[in-house]
Amino acid sequence: MSSNPRLSPLAKRVLAEWHGCDEPLDVHAGVHRAADMLDSILRASGMQDGLLQQEVIDAWKKLAGEVVASHSAPVSIRNGHLILRVTQPTMRHHLEQMKPLLLKRLQSVLGAEAIRSIQFSLG
Repeated sequence: MSSNPRLSPLAKRVLAEWHGCDEPLDVHAGVHRAADMLDSILRASGMQDGLLQQEVIDAWKKLAGEVVASHSAPVSIRNGHLILRVTQPTMRHHLEQMKPLLLKRLQSVLGAEAIRSIQFSLG
């Protein structure tokens, strides 16, 4: 029935019949803000990694330095596993030696759960 106390019982019944149901007790029940659900929606759709990838690209340029960044670039990230494309075998060897330090730096900027491992691919 209608929650308006000024309506007569007859008016409340007429409105309920016209609406096809009684007035809800709480019109906000079951309503959620999109911002509260965005993370789970992005995770379920697989798009969260795409947003993170741009953050990784930006962070890589700063953390790796100009020389290293000019010979390497993040190409994908899936479930916390980052793949970096490296242009030369010598640079790949250099980055393999620096892997623990690079991982620690990326985790300090992006979070430990965001980047859990790094792999290198020549290309």
